[in-house]
Amino acid sequence: MRKSKFSESQIVAILKESEAGVAVAELCRKHGVSAATYYSWKSKYAGATVSDLTRMRELEVENAKLKRMYAEQALEIAAMKDVLSRKW
Repeated sequence: MRKSKFSESQIVAILKESEAGVAVAELCRKHGVSAATYYSWKSKYAGATVSDLTRMRELEVENAKLKRMYAEQALEIAAMKDVLSRKW
């Protein structure tokens, strides 16, 4: 997936402009984005602040780390069960 040329804080600022009463068509023309992009941003970032997005990013990183740790532990446990279940 292609990375956006706008940072999350810029996206939040654009959405705040819209909430202030600027027309969507004018806002899209000003920032060089399509209406579809604007509405997808709105559905994803509606009501969020920059600090909320930062915290969400940190939680996603932590969640990925925990998932990796769980997968490694599950693999080790399965290997131990396999070794212990064999008859000598």
